[in-house]
Amino acid sequence: MEQWLEQYRIFAVEWVQTNVLTTFTAAQWACILGALILAAIVVSVIRPRFETWVQTSVENELLRSAFLASTGIGYSIVFFVLAQICIATFVLRDHFPHWLFAASDLAFAWIVIRLISFIIPNRAIAKTAAVFIWGITLLQIVGVMVHIKAYLQGLSIAMGDAHITVYGAIKGIVMAALCLQVASLISRFTVKKIETTGSLSPTLQVLISKIVNILLYTAAILLALTSVGIDLTSLTIFSGAIGVGIGFGLKTIFSNYVSGILLLIDNSIKPGDTIEIGGVLGTVQDMRGRYASLLTRDGKEYLVPNEQLIANEVVNWTHSDRIVRLIVPVSIAYGTNTRQAKVLLEKASENVTRVLKFPAPVARIVELGDNAINMELWIWIADAEVGVRNVKSDVYFEICDIFEEHGISFPFPQRDIHIKQASALQVEVKGQGRRAADKK
Repeated sequence: MEQWLEQYRIFAVEWVQTNVLTTFTAAQWACILGALILAAIVVSVIRPRFETWVQTSVENELLRSAFLASTGIGYSIVFFVLAQICIATFVLRDHFPHWLFAASDLAFAWIVIRLISFIIPNRAIAKTAAVFIWGITLLQIVGVMVHIKAYLQGLSIAMGDAHITVYGAIKGIVMAALCLQVASLISRFTVKKIETTGSLSPTLQVLISKIVNILLYTAAILLALTSVGIDLTSLTIFSGAIGVGIGFGLKTIFSNYVSGILLLIDNSIKPGDTIEIGGVLGTVQDMRGRYASLLTRDGKEYLVPNEQLIANEVVNWTHSDRIVRLIVPVSIAYGTNTRQAKVLLEKASENVTRVLKFPAPVARIVELGDNAINMELWIWIADAEVGVRNVKSDVYFEICDIFEEHGISFPFPQRDIHIKQASALQVEVKGQGRRAADKK
C-alpha cells in the first residue's frame, strides 16, 4: 500500500514540475491575470457610458432589457476576447496554451449560461441548462469530451437510408430547445413592436403576430432537424400520416386554429369588442391560436374555443358601432300624469354621465297593464365594455329621486273583490267584530 502511494506521489510531483512549475505555465497565468485586470479596467470605463446611452436612446422596452442584461456579462466577454488574443499569440509560436484554453472555455461557458438565463424564463430549466453546460465545459477541459463524442458518434440508429447517431440526436434536442427559445424571444420582441404600431388595427396586429410566430417556430424546428442530419425531403413520406392525424386526432385543434385565422381575416370579432355568447357577456381581451379570452364584469375570464365563435350565434355589441341602446322598464300607478312622467324619466337620465346626449333619451308607454301603466326609458351608451347593469342602476337611482320629489309613486299588485247582495256566501270580518266587542 505504501509503495502504491509513493508511486502516485512521485507521479504527481513530476506532473506538477512538468506542467505547472514551468516558465511556459507561468507565462500563461501571467496572461490570464493580465487579461482579468485589463478587462476590469475596460468594463469600468465603458459600462457607465453604455448604460446611460441605453437608458436615454433605446425606447423599446424589450431591447432595453436585453442591452442592460448584456452589461452583466461585459466583463466575461472582454476577458474572453483578450484570452483568445493570447491564445492566438501562443499558437503562432507553435505552443499549446492549455491553461489559457481552460480559462477561455470557462469564460465562454459563463457567457452562455447568462444568455440562457435571460432567454429562458423558467428558472428550473435555466438551472438545468447551466449544470449541463458546466459539465460539458469540465469534460472539455480535462480532455474527456473528445472520447465521449467519438463513442456517441459510433452509436447510430438506421431510419431507411438515413443514419442518426446518438450524438446527433442529443445535438438535435439541444439545438431544438435553443432555437425554440430564440424564436420565442424574437416573437415577443416582434409582437411588442407590432402592438406599438398605431397604424395597424387590433385585428391586423393579432393576425401579423400569428403569422410571425408560425414562421419563427417552423424555421426553428426545421433548423433543428437539419442540424441532426435529417434530409428534409425524406419527410414527404409522412405527409399522408400527418393528414390522417389532423383529420382524426387533431381535428378539434386544427379547427380552432383555422377558425381563429378566419375570425381575424373577416374582422367579425377583434380584441376590445364586447360580445355575448351562450349567455356570457364580456370584453374580448386576447385572441390566441386555439381560443379567445373573454373577460366579464365580475372578473371571470372565459376561454372560448374559436370554433364556437364560428359555429354558434354571437352578439357583438360593438362590431360596426360602439353606441348601444339600453331599455329601462318603469311602471307608474294609474292616475299619474303620464306626460309629466315621460318628461321626468327623460330628465332623470340626463344626470347620468355615461348616458349619451345624442341620441337623446326617450320614454315610451308600452302597455296598460292590470295594475300599472308600463313604460320604457330608452337610453344610449358608447362604453358597453365598462358595464351595462351599473349604468341602469344609476338611472334607476335618479328615477327614484325625481319621482319622490314630484310625488309619483310606483304601483304594486292589487285586487278588488265585489260581493253581490243576493250571494249565499257568508263573510265574517273578525277584526271588526273584536273592535265592536271592545266598544261595548
